[in-house]
Amino acid sequence: MINLSSFIAFHARRTPDRCALKYRGEDISYADFDLRIRQVGSWLALQGVAPGEVVAVLMKNSTAFLELVFATSHIGAVFLPINYRLSADEVGYIVGNSGARLLVADEEYAAIAAGGAPVVLLGEVAQSSVTNLAPDIAPAPIHVRQPRDLMRLMYTSGTTDRPKGVMLTYENIYWKSSDQTLVLGLSADTRLLVVGPLYHVGALDLPGIAVLWHGGMLCIHRTFEPEPALAAIEREKLNAAWFAPVMTTALLTCPNRERYDVSSLQWAIGGGEKTPEVRIRAFSDYFKNARYIDAYGLTESCGGDTFMDAGREIEKIGSTGRAIAHVEIEIRDDAGKRLPAGQNGEICLRGPKVTQGYWKDPEKTASAFFGDWFRTGDVGYLDDDGFLYLTDRKKDMIISGGENIASSEVERVIYEIPGVREVAVIGLPDDRWGEKPVAIVVLADDAGLDLPELTEFCRTRLAGFKVPRQLIIRDSLPRNPSGKVLKRVLRTELEATA
Repeated sequence: MINLSSFIAFHARRTPDRCALKYRGEDISYADFDLRIRQVGSWLALQGVAPGEVVAVLMKNSTAFLELVFATSHIGAVFLPINYRLSADEVGYIVGNSGARLLVADEEYAAIAAGGAPVVLLGEVAQSSVTNLAPDIAPAPIHVRQPRDLMRLMYTSGTTDRPKGVMLTYENIYWKSSDQTLVLGLSADTRLLVVGPLYHVGALDLPGIAVLWHGGMLCIHRTFEPEPALAAIEREKLNAAWFAPVMTTALLTCPNRERYDVSSLQWAIGGGEKTPEVRIRAFSDYFKNARYIDAYGLTESCGGDTFMDAGREIEKIGSTGRAIAHVEIEIRDDAGKRLPAGQNGEICLRGPKVTQGYWKDPEKTASAFFGDWFRTGDVGYLDDDGFLYLTDRKKDMIISGGENIASSEVERVIYEIPGVREVAVIGLPDDRWGEKPVAIVVLADDAGLDLPELTEFCRTRLAGFKVPRQLIIRDSLPRNPSGKVLKRVLRTELEATA
């Protein structure tokens, strides 16, 4: 049997008292977690969830979140985490497109829990354990799954105006866990700080639940705050972490950081952007026993396709490392022809952790592959040693605070504003977030638009992080002979005048 609950049950039999999860001062042993998973499985079945059906969650980090991950798998259903920073319209699309049988949401997100599926809201007590909704319920039997069965759906922004549902199987999840074990040396002694949102592959999969596969421990924070994170490293002797770039910056600039003993930390994975040398050196100066591991990956591959080799961070500055054991990387041109080392092209991946495609979308699935090579939409090159360097994004994507923003999603909304004739949304450098979305708008004659009006309109239709932080009004947009907007030209012009 391949269900995620099977390895929790294994550790519950062998080391029942060993701590699996820490959350808000509570330690949950493997024996307790195993029982909770089976009880929550029964609760899901009582809500009408059958094997193969989708359970969506709209939640911040909590013990309940992970109970639902494993309980959904236990009863043979499909887990769908949704970004709680999205708007009601965006959540409704994902819930509707996925055909979710149930949506479980934190109470604070009741207003955006849309899409037509039955909704169960969790208060603070239920967030500590879903079993508090039905404390005496009998444990559910396991519904055995197979390696190629669908385990999870994750919706990711793409070049279209709606997100795509990435299909991840049990095979994908276990291969990524195996490869990350080889790279990171995961074991029962791994004590992982979880401060990234669990709806994201960074927190859930990099290495995330692979730590529990080994019998290690996850220390879960509901949200990221730099000082509580540093305090947890000291108090719990945590030795591993994943940080979005904005988190790393916050930790390294925390005014009280020198108060904390962070000597237990051995490594932290960074992702979401190319890491400048100054940040790597600052990380090493503060976390003296830890190394900063640059990595590259996508939702479509469960994250973590390349990792930087230990000791080569400065030598290979600007690189995201080399491919892991069971992932192949090639650089290809627009026709799918393989390119030699040192030449820029589209980064393509192949391996057993890579998705087989997109939910209910055979056309997008077909266009995402050159044969069995997945087209990432990112542009880069491999050096002679096989180290990957990112140079551009072929996909029209902005990365702000570790979140992907498809320009076309934002443009679709802005085009709904009366008087907008043309619009282009690009990412410009931002000291705090890495990039910020900027809207360049051409207005119709006699029309007007200012940033507060744009912000108010977009906030009712988009997640807050997707709302443009700057508005530029122009008479026209630069275009090539075929009429395509030249966003590279816009970025170059605006960066030069910033």
